[in-house]
Amino acid sequence: MLSGISVEVVALVAAFAIAAVTTPAGVSGAVLLLPFQVSVLGTPSPSVTPTNLLYNVVACPGAMWRYWRQGQTGGTLTWLLLAGTLPGVIAGSVIRVYLLPGPVVFDFVVAAVLIPLGVWLAFTKATPVTTTTGRARLPRPVIVIIAAAAGCVGGIYGIGGGSILAPILVADGHPSSQVAPAALSSTFLTSVAGVVTFSLLSVHQHGSVAPNWPTGIALGIGGLAGGYVGARLHARMPETIIRRLLALVVVAIGSRFLWAALAAAS
Repeated sequence: MLSGISVEVVALVAAFAIAAVTTPAGVSGAVLLLPFQVSVLGTPSPSVTPTNLLYNVVACPGAMWRYWRQGQTGGTLTWLLLAGTLPGVIAGSVIRVYLLPGPVVFDFVVAAVLIPLGVWLAFTKATPVTTTTGRARLPRPVIVIIAAAAGCVGGIYGIGGGSILAPILVADGHPSSQVAPAALSSTFLTSVAGVVTFSLLSVHQHGSVAPNWPTGIALGIGGLAGGYVGARLHARMPETIIRRLLALVVVAIGSRFLWAALAAAS
């Protein structure tokens, strides 16, 4: 464990490195910071969840601004994701504080979905798809429902939902140039709602429910700079490389959930 200013310094450096790698794939990196916070920074639970959401609030605007300058806004996909993730994260925050008895079963489910999906993305070639035409995709109501589920997960675990939505949307045929800014925009606004919800819930709760503000802000500043660098890399990387990077992130996320479930069940 670390103490004093060293916690913020280590948090900033780690967040920069993670965000620079994950941003081109439309993932803020918060899910990879969750175990890092617990094991290295010593952030207590459940405060680690809103602290991760606070990371997203500070970190995402850098990448979002860079995507906007590159003409990438996510289009209507952004609004579809927000329609689901915003109510989802509020529900997830309440579940995390009041109703969630343990994450073991859910961790197994997430691992069972993400690990095979990541492997599939790694070993299949990307099919060129335009933003307006191409093979059939999920209907819009289904995307909203999936986004609501991802938002709920984000409220429970503090991952924003982008790490779940990005691989599903890419696998469904949406180009990563659209998915990345849409997922990050959704992650940002969802995380704002999550931080506000946890802060309100902490007023009536004992223990560590509110975000750890110094750690979350330090993580966010590192992620802000790393996200900007990652967004610039996106414009210089071919679709295949981004797809492989996303696959690596997805497998890492799934493995983290599997490890946590096995450790809790043993």
